[in-house]
Amino acid sequence: MSKKPKSAVPLPRRYRQRAARLGRTGPLLQGTITARTIPRAKGKGRKEEKSYGPYYQWTFKEQGKTVTVNLTAAQAKLYQEAIDDNRAVEEILRKMRRLSKQIFEAKTEGVKKRNSVKSFKKALS
Repeated sequence: MSKKPKSAVPLPRRYRQRAARLGRTGPLLQGTITARTIPRAKGKGRKEEKSYGPYYQWTFKEQGKTVTVNLTAAQAKLYQEAIDDNRAVEEILRKMRRLSKQIFEAKTEGVKKRNSVKSFKKALS
């Protein structure tokens, strides 16, 4: 269990700040952008290679299945921004959940612990 803060006043303010940040995010996407290159031999019998690409792919899960979509370089940049925003939102939500727990712990009284059986028997004797 986490330690209770001395004052719950800053916790709600920090929570509201994070909630406000959520409102400033752009479009959100889950997944990963991968830049792929294809190495090919330059000619017959030559050891020099020429690479083609980069080719951009967006991979994500949809209904439990992995989906891969080919993208242009411009699309890859926009999609990556949306993926980065999604990761930032996930981090903000983790922090908000932790702050919510601290707020409730600070504002409410929990169940008092009972005495153990040993101390109960000791009190009877």
